Amino acid sequence: MATAKESIDVNVLEVDTGLDVSLHPKSDADRAVKPRDYIFMWIGDGVNIGNMTLGASVIVAGMAMLNIWQTIIAALLAIGIISTIFTLNDRLGYVKGVPYVVQLRMSFGFKGTVISSLLRGIPAIVWYGIQSWIGGTALNEIVKIVTNGAFDNIFVCFVILQVVQIVISLYGFHAIKWVETFASIVFMIGLLYVFYLLVTNYSFEISQTWIHAEGSWGLPFFGLIMVFLGNYAGIFVSAADYSRELKTGISDKKRGLLYFLPITLSYGFVIVIGAMLASATGITNPAMALPVVIDNPYISVGVSAFIVLTVIATNMVANVVPPAYVITLLTKLKYKVSAIIAGLLALCAFPWLLVQESSATGLNMFVLIYSAFLGPVIAILLVEYYIIRKQKVDIQDLYNEEGPFKGFNPAALLAMFIGAAAAFIEVDLAWIIGLVVAGISYYLLTKYAFKGSSFKKGTIFEE
Repeated sequence: MATAKESIDVNVLEVDTGLDVSLHPKSDADRAVKPRDYIFMWIGDGVNIGNMTLGASVIVAGMAMLNIWQTIIAALLAIGIISTIFTLNDRLGYVKGVPYVVQLRMSFGFKGTVISSLLRGIPAIVWYGIQSWIGGTALNEIVKIVTNGAFDNIFVCFVILQVVQIVISLYGFHAIKWVETFASIVFMIGLLYVFYLLVTNYSFEISQTWIHAEGSWGLPFFGLIMVFLGNYAGIFVSAADYSRELKTGISDKKRGLLYFLPITLSYGFVIVIGAMLASATGITNPAMALPVVIDNPYISVGVSAFIVLTVIATNMVANVVPPAYVITLLTKLKYKVSAIIAGLLALCAFPWLLVQESSATGLNMFVLIYSAFLGPVIAILLVEYYIIRKQKVDIQDLYNEEGPFKGFNPAALLAMFIGAAAAFIEVDLAWIIGLVVAGISYYLLTKYAFKGSSFKKGTIFEE
């Protein structure tokens, strides 16, 4: 739990950082997110069309790779791991109030952070575009119904939705908090309705295709866990970006529940509905599948509006703040300008290619490949903070370009690439392989290599 002394220390910087104030440590007074808001935020993030698409990916060419129990158990195992890593990695941000891009300096150094921060920022921008394209598809369905088919242009709707999201993102977490609270309530009502329709109208198709499928407890089962983890890899690696907004005085165990409960409720439910939708319709794009299930133009408008809202809520949490912080760090621009740039870059991510029916497998592969690098990054951060530094980090050093973290840390960069290389030996298990190999490599490299490195200052290996 953050102590009073720690809360006072993070509010005072003795160096000229050269950074926008958005990257400075958050004081107690600056934190606007209460535990209730935090729960709503993660519910809003979990109920997203990307997660629903991953649930649908268990159905390939009309056949289930996993049955219902294998899917649910895989999801629960993944959520348990996700919540644990969130709680471990969010602590520095929660206690010290620093964002992820500053946390990275502790392990990678000021210059090394450029590479490791891009590994978070680029996937977030791609997902920003993917989510927005799906939302644009849903918005187009609304306009088609309202205009009786006179208007039909997904790309225009995609651009309009992106402009709306850019405007919302300019208000930071103050706007995100209210968007997520409202959206979470709407989401759960909407999901229950879709679940009811699927059970009452498509129970035979779902039963035959998914529930009673033989499935596999082998590589497909563990591969799905890795995909789930990969889907959250970018989010929990930058856990500090969220925990620094949370009110102080909450224990580690309670913070863990603030992740586990809402993610289980939302993410788990969405995964199940995604698999049910694909079983019932044979369509892996939920924005296309939902109108098939709901053959009523008036209700379809409501469902499409629901999809648009889920897209906005998810992007606000997972895909706007982290890349905006990365852009702010690398360019020294103001946060609002960086948020606009992130939104414009998402327009250029070619999301319409990534959400096609033929691209479900490719999307999974994209998640596994970038998580092969993010697994090593999270391992390095955790080994650094909990084992090598015993949770003792001088906040001033994280902002002092001439301090012990100047330049780059070769041990961290080598460990990251070693872990990623090992991960590609078996891409379906990339995340866990990369995490374990990189964690061990980083500890050994820090202990035995690079004598005289300034990065050993304040660690158990200080010379």
